[in-house]
Amino acid sequence: MFDGLILHHLFQKLASHKLEVEEIALTAASQKRKLAVVLEATNQSLEVEEHQVPWSVETIFNKDLLSTLYLLMALAKHFQPSLPLPKNVQVEVITVESTKNGLKSEKWIEQLTQRNTDEDQPPKDIFDELFKLDPEKVNTVKEAIVTFVNEKLDRLGLSVQSLDTQFADGVLLLLLIGQLEGFFLHLKEFYLTPSNPAEMLHNVTLALELLKDEGLLNYPINPEDIVNKDAKSTLRVLYSLFHRHKLKESADGMPQGAPN
Repeated sequence: MFDGLILHHLFQKLASHKLEVEEIALTAASQKRKLAVVLEATNQSLEVEEHQVPWSVETIFNKDLLSTLYLLMALAKHFQPSLPLPKNVQVEVITVESTKNGLKSEKWIEQLTQRNTDEDQPPKDIFDELFKLDPEKVNTVKEAIVTFVNEKLDRLGLSVQSLDTQFADGVLLLLLIGQLEGFFLHLKEFYLTPSNPAEMLHNVTLALELLKDEGLLNYPINPEDIVNKDAKSTLRVLYSLFHRHKLKESADGMPQGAPN
């Protein structure tokens, strides 16, 4: 961006305004002159004064990344306000200066985009919170879900000992969903004895799609995480079923430490 070439064409396309500058500037002096013309026209279009903005000819020409980002974001907001820029983007800025006494550094946080408000905050992930607790509490939740799962799979003559590993191929997960949600899954729809990761991924992906269709997943789950035996992802999926289908019991009967 520093030499004005890209900014020149970008501004002309966005503003539909032709600038009278040379197409290719080869020397540093001509590049800087071209950049000055482009930025002057840009600031006029954005209706800002040079002293009001965090960019200048000097900072852009010297390849200051922060100034360049600010300029591009301003163009995006002005010419394409519906562009979904993520909120609460911050960067840590470090400046280092060489002095006669050695290197002097400063560090601060620069807020690039609008901060999240309380309304924008996603709901707190109970499993992120759960896995911060004592491992014994995590195990208590796992034990409660194992008991629940085995109650439901017993009618098929199946049982589970390890939540972390036995759901990785998707077979037990699909059978459990079928039992709980009343689905009949034809054997041609999934691999009953998957022999490779691709077949396992197919099974898990199908299971997650069924859960989404039933409105059971509040958080996005990557099927590869289940196949790779990620404990948190597996527990989150099973808890979604546990939460809906657990036999009715009083709140006092919930295992201590179980999410609610």
